[in-house]
Amino acid sequence: MRFIIQRDRLVQSVQDVMKAVTSRTTIPILTGIKITAADEGVTFTGSDSDISIESFIPTEEAGNEIVEIKERGSIVLQARFFSEIVKKLPLGTVEITVQNGFQTIIRSGKAEFNLIGLDAEEYPHLPQIEEENKFQIPADLLKTIIRQTVFAVSTSETRPILTGVNWKVENGRISCIATDSHRLAMRNAPLDGNLDGTYSVVIPGKSLTELSKILDDTTDPVEIVITENQVLFKAEHLLFFSRLLEGNYPDTSRLIPTESKTEVVVNTKDFLQAIDRASLLAKEGRNNVVKLSTMDAGVLEISSNTPEIGKVSEEVQTEEVNGEELKISFSAKYMMDALKTLEGTEIKVNFTGAMRPFVIHSVNDENITQLILPVRTY
Repeated sequence: MRFIIQRDRLVQSVQDVMKAVTSRTTIPILTGIKITAADEGVTFTGSDSDISIESFIPTEEAGNEIVEIKERGSIVLQARFFSEIVKKLPLGTVEITVQNGFQTIIRSGKAEFNLIGLDAEEYPHLPQIEEENKFQIPADLLKTIIRQTVFAVSTSETRPILTGVNWKVENGRISCIATDSHRLAMRNAPLDGNLDGTYSVVIPGKSLTELSKILDDTTDPVEIVITENQVLFKAEHLLFFSRLLEGNYPDTSRLIPTESKTEVVVNTKDFLQAIDRASLLAKEGRNNVVKLSTMDAGVLEISSNTPEIGKVSEEVQTEEVNGEELKISFSAKYMMDALKTLEGTEIKVNFTGAMRPFVIHSVNDENITQLILPVRTY
């Protein structure tokens, strides 16, 4: 195998596939990156058997030559060393040659590295996916959906299903739900494409986080293919496979209250900053609890009290407060996480009592729902 490639494109592709490579694997060859040179271009593959990423660099794009293929072939190179080497090469082009066995020479300018590669035949094959159930989402919307939900997945392995995001597709819409049983984030969006039937799958939060890092902020469509145990995301020159989590996701529709006893409309930034300040004295050990109380003339009091440290209180003027008086305590971290995902300058919070979950929406966008369970304080 021998080819000459533009360094910038090489670095980008290697960085993308590195997101699937882990040093903690029981299959030694998966600590490497597979490189395959063919007439059309070069393909890089990284996998940890949960996530697999394939990045393709065509020989030319928009009339410019990116790769010159001298000899076809394939090799697996140690990912850690290879990725560090390509980042630090001196010139704009890199020549990669495999000779006698698996000896691999990487040349750029006057720098030359020799790496011992592994047999690409030993590298596990990527899943073969039947492309029957597929739909499209623009890349920027997909990134937004991930950002607005994935933070609420559980980090505890006691209920593995909650470490993923539940994607439901029906009637030309997608609904993505994440919950760790203390909070919930839900985002709905319309879909393009002819969709038959309904799907409900659970995609690991870790997979979605890595996917989001690789996708560009463009309106280019990402094709999503769902099978029984895999999901495939296809963007231009990029394939991202992830296994799905097994098991039934809990029915979260029952969690979301339909009525409201107290409704508050408030400026998102003012509310977020007041909670951030109140959390400064809220002790970490008590889950960073702050208290919200409604007062006269549409004022909210945000406060926290830690006996051995001190207390803080601040008044926030709302746009409106309707309904019953309320005192409620909640995790400042959960509230700040939720507020950061909402778009628009004003939010609406619907409370149904001091010990019931409450719901947060953007005033002008009902497509995203954030729900938080209050904390019992004595």
